[in-house]
Order: sequence, then structure tokens, then C-alpha cells
Amino acid sequence: MVAVRLANPGDAAELARLRYEFRAAMHSPEEDREEFIARCARWMEERLVEGSRWRCWVAEADGAIAGHLWLQLIEKIPNPVPEREAHGYITNVYVCPEARGGGTGEALVAAAMDYCATAGVDSVILWPTERSRPLYARHGFTEPVDILEAVLDGGRDLH
Repeated sequence: MVAVRLANPGDAAELARLRYEFRAAMHSPEEDREEFIARCARWMEERLVEGSRWRCWVAEADGAIAGHLWLQLIEKIPNPVPEREAHGYITNVYVCPEARGGGTGEALVAAAMDYCATAGVDSVILWPTERSRPLYARHGFTEPVDILEAVLDGGRDLH
């Protein structure tokens, strides 16, 4: 059974280590593992503080982080019409291989979507993998008909 909670600055080093595992499994790293983890942990620690536009939920199992999901709130320009004034951007969703298939991803996405529903978020975007599409579809995500994307670095396969 996993428990989901908001991450805090004390989780940054472990989250950075998991970020490295997640991305290095997809592509060959160009940065030294320890240097990346130190750099990433500093970045994460700064964003896991009260008042940040970033939130991270962690799923814990047996006292260890078994997965995580990051969400950034993106401000919209104020509206004179009945439209919410924030978007949500979900990124870096990762469940450790040994925790997959047990509802960990479901619990993380549900926590983020529940938060968005109460935080005045108009819409939530993300870039799924083929394997994760069914998970997101179960939470109401659909193919967009009203958004355009320009990939500037040619790195589409790096999402």
C-alpha cells in the first residue's frame, strides 16, 4: 500500500536521484551522475518551498519514495469572463519499476488532479509516453484540439 504526500525540501536529494534513474534509462546521459544529482537537488530544493508555483507529490512504500509527480502552476492573464486563471503542467511522473502496476501512478495523478480542481486550474497539460496514455485517459486527459506546439530544439524524443 502506498501513501501519497506532498514532497518537501528534505526529499530533494532522493527525488534528484530518481530523476537521474528515470531519464538515464531513456537516453544516454551526457552529465556525470553525481554532478547531475547535486545540481538537480539544488533546483528541486528551491522549488519545494512554501509559495512556490511547483508542487511535487511522492508515493511512499515501506518508508521509501516509490514514485513522484511534479506539477507547475502557470499563471494566465486576468480574465473578465468566468474562466479560471491558471494552467497546470504535469511533468516528471515516475514510478520505480518494483512499484509499477500497484496503483502508485493512479494515486499520484489523482492527488495532482484533486489539487488542480481546488486550486483554480483551468486545464492541465502533459507530454505522455505511449505506455502512460491509458493512465492519463482514466483521469480525463484527451488529445488536444485547441493547442499548438513548436519544438525548438528538435528534441521531441526527449520529452
